[in-house]
Amino acid sequence: MTRSRREFLATGATAGVAAAALTATGCRRGLPPFFEASPAGPFRSPNTPDVLTHVLRRCTFGLRPGDHEAARSAAGSPRAAAQAWIEEQLAPERIDDTDAQRRVRAIQGLDWPLGELYELKKDVLRHDLAKAALLRAVYSRRQLYEVMVEFWTDHFNIDISKGECAWLKAADDRDVIRRHALGRFSDLLRASATSPAMLTYLDGRENRRANGAFRPNENYARELLELHTLGVHGGYTQRDVMEVARSFTGWTVRPRGGFRKGVVEFHPEAHDDGAKLVLGRLIHAGRGEGDVDEVLALVAAHPSTAAHLATKLCRRFISDDPPASAVAAVAEAFTRSSGDISATSRALFATPEFLGQAAGEPPVPSKLKRPFHYVASALRATDAVTDGGAPLIAYLAAMGQAPFAFPTPDGYAQEAGAWRDTLLWRFKLAAALAEGTVGGTRIDRDALVARARGERGLMTHLFGRSPTATELDSIEAVADRSHRLAVALAAPAFQRF
Repeated sequence: MTRSRREFLATGATAGVAAAALTATGCRRGLPPFFEASPAGPFRSPNTPDVLTHVLRRCTFGLRPGDHEAARSAAGSPRAAAQAWIEEQLAPERIDDTDAQRRVRAIQGLDWPLGELYELKKDVLRHDLAKAALLRAVYSRRQLYEVMVEFWTDHFNIDISKGECAWLKAADDRDVIRRHALGRFSDLLRASATSPAMLTYLDGRENRRANGAFRPNENYARELLELHTLGVHGGYTQRDVMEVARSFTGWTVRPRGGFRKGVVEFHPEAHDDGAKLVLGRLIHAGRGEGDVDEVLALVAAHPSTAAHLATKLCRRFISDDPPASAVAAVAEAFTRSSGDISATSRALFATPEFLGQAAGEPPVPSKLKRPFHYVASALRATDAVTDGGAPLIAYLAAMGQAPFAFPTPDGYAQEAGAWRDTLLWRFKLAAALAEGTVGGTRIDRDALVARARGERGLMTHLFGRSPTATELDSIEAVADRSHRLAVALAAPAFQRF
């Protein structure tokens, strides 16, 4: 599968998803029953950006009113507060997340056993997966964990429109990505490699040795090396792809129409049990399903994997063109910790490049929010009450980032260039949110302005700093006060983090 083909598929599929979603839900305005809103009170954001503001913007889906004050109260200085917040977030199991969990539990079926997921309609499950992702991004107190879930979802991308993936991805999201998002990379890789969703999406379930001429299915082997581990320039060859493909023969998924549907099985008779040579390492004959463990251990510990993952992490948290010094530091932490994702993340957040010290200036919001990030941050920043339903998902599709719908294995791009063509839909959403015309979502603008101690205070909260004179003039020139919120949400300062 070539890059050009991936880009072609991505363009066509995204347009189709957007059109279908907008046709079905674009005009709906009904307000379903809402959960009780969180307690509200006055808040004040710092006029000058500090390191705590920077960390909260980079490591969450956006600040809610009062988030900065709450984090700041935990330590004596912004830097100490930022460090305390990071440490708290790196232990998500210790954070009470009852509110977000309660909202997601209201979505029927996501916690069902794999076989029972097939009882749900495919389109319903597709919608509910996207809704759950949005609700967690908006309401979860385990923000860094949710950001890492999104990161690994893209890294191990699965398009739910293929075959049985709509049912299988629900289990993959729960049992693979969410279970290991801050754990050890080798465990995450092993879980993904033998996930029924991944075996289906990249045709691993069809990779079987049979009588006569035999050529293994290379799809998963190629993406394992190119995307999941070493990277496109990681030093592997076509021969390595073939040998890895041979190592993964015999794994399959029980079909939808039979007993124990969706269960992964290894069939020894369909496995190529001969010797293989992968990345210069001999895998002896006769190991059976143990071939997979040997290959995965080899690629997980490879230096190119550390560099590839470090580059992607730095691209997400530092810049679209991450500095080599930060990548090297993160790769070294990954190797030293044997792929511990929490330890690697801790090292990343300690780099001068992340903290803004490398340039000797305060951190600046230099990265463009992707559509999902933008939508979630707009809802968080305005303290919106939302059901995360179809109208919002339709906007995400129009912006080009419908959850779990990217058609090629490389996942949604981090770089700003991939998202500039859909900025108009952000302006449309900002206006609809301010006007109260997004079905299932509401914002109390007047209360929000009062809590922020005025419109200038609200803009300071939205922008992470005091508005410039130009920004202030452009917003205050809008006569309709509800439209001022729309202008602020559409401003470049809010779209960056």
